Amino acid sequence: MLAVLSFIFFTGLVAIISYMKTRNDQMKTSDDYFLGGRSLTAWVIAGSLILTNLSTEHMIGLNADAYAHTIAVMAWETTAALAMVLTALYFLPKYLARGLTTIPEFLALRFDQNTRVIATILFLFSYVVAILPVVLLFGASGLESLFDVSGALGIEKQTAVWVMVWAIGTLGSLYAIFGGLKAVAISDTINGIGFLAVGLLVPILALLYVGEGDLFGGLNKVYTEVPEKFDITGDEPGSFLPFGVLFTGMIVNQIFFWCTNQSIIQRALGAKNLAEGQKGVLIAACFKLLGPIAIVLPGVIAFYLFKDQLGPENAMLAYPMLVNEILPDPLVGFFAAVMVGAVLSTFNSVLNSSATLFSQGIYQVFMNKDASGPELVWSGRLCSIILAIVAMLAAPLINTEGSLYNYLQKINATFFGPMLAVILLGFMTKFVTARSAKIAMVLGPLIFYFLVFAFGANVQSFFQELLGISEEIHFLHFLALVFLITIFMMLLISKIWPEDYLKKTVKKASINLEPWKYAKLSGFIISFLVILTYVLLAK
Repeated sequence: MLAVLSFIFFTGLVAIISYMKTRNDQMKTSDDYFLGGRSLTAWVIAGSLILTNLSTEHMIGLNADAYAHTIAVMAWETTAALAMVLTALYFLPKYLARGLTTIPEFLALRFDQNTRVIATILFLFSYVVAILPVVLLFGASGLESLFDVSGALGIEKQTAVWVMVWAIGTLGSLYAIFGGLKAVAISDTINGIGFLAVGLLVPILALLYVGEGDLFGGLNKVYTEVPEKFDITGDEPGSFLPFGVLFTGMIVNQIFFWCTNQSIIQRALGAKNLAEGQKGVLIAACFKLLGPIAIVLPGVIAFYLFKDQLGPENAMLAYPMLVNEILPDPLVGFFAAVMVGAVLSTFNSVLNSSATLFSQGIYQVFMNKDASGPELVWSGRLCSIILAIVAMLAAPLINTEGSLYNYLQKINATFFGPMLAVILLGFMTKFVTARSAKIAMVLGPLIFYFLVFAFGANVQSFFQELLGISEEIHFLHFLALVFLITIFMMLLISKIWPEDYLKKTVKKASINLEPWKYAKLSGFIISFLVILTYVLLAK
């Protein structure tokens, strides 16, 4: 009963605070609905950035990968901090100076409307295929593993997953559809506090459990017994995440995701001024440095405790087993509420970004060029409803075998390389043409699909024979390869079929663009800490 009450209390608290903070917002303009009226402050931006990214697929998925492999998987978190520094210092000032609402809007300014439309469709497709249904499915599956919902309700596991998919999807939709970005960001921030508290509490309680009351004694036991798990370079035979990818596809992945991905960058675009936006992004980067403690270390502790009971093929059960072993009963409800909040935050954030992309890049371009603010808001809400229903229908149909996190990253990588190439060349050159950008955004994803999915086995065999190696080439290397191919393609096409560079009219920024005076220093310290982490943990 106490667990149920604590669950209801925290979930209700988030809803009430979000409502109280947004009940007087009129939502009459697209900026009000899609960018929170450009009024978001640093801590709200930071909380929303973290919770938009983190969910049960990280808490359960990355801990599972750490259980089955090594802490090298923490690279997904630590290297993200470097990309966030780049966002704060380079990309965000450029976005805010142009008064952008979406990333495809920049492509319309730099190239043409058709380029914007293609980019919008690719963003929406990646969200619908790779993020929305996956977040719902693994959120529901994770909650079933953690709390035995089917047993509590007296129903089959598959039925329990369906019920939770629709319950979480419906609740998350309400935030995104009726509250807009501000309600999403506020709920993310509150859930973020709970997520951080619980995320750090689990490894602390687990180490106290291992050390019989001695925290550092528990850590020493785990490190002494399974030292191979602490090799951050990931250079064991057949590595799941080899060290070399940090200098190839990981760079491309992180720069795209944290510097140019609409569902992430939209939080910073809603900043009340540049200084608040930079502070928010850099605060989130600091939390990324703490991330491995919550979403990687528990997997290693679980391996120490359960390695004789749980094989690598069942690694997805490692985190739920650890939680059920060490979590006191009074905290179970709070933990469940935080997990639900994490799923809600990612789902409603991506849903809000999808609505923004559709309204600005599809509805206003093709359906109603003179759409008023309320009409754009209406179209965004309609889009959210349709995508939410599609995601809830599709979620239970996804194959759950293998690494969840790798599945997500492989699907996303199909679009990341080509999209980043187009955006970077748009920023850095004037001679690259709209024609080359459109061709690149169509052919680039197809090339990656053929290399990794359609003819993956044949491609692997060819490169293994060419390079004289027996190990499988990591998909992140192919991401970097496609990124370079796309750049070369765009440069070549632009040289063969040049176009005149037409400077488009850019709307002036409506906010203060004075940078945060400590932005560069903070960025340097964060970058130094990332490098120091690898130096200290490298074997």
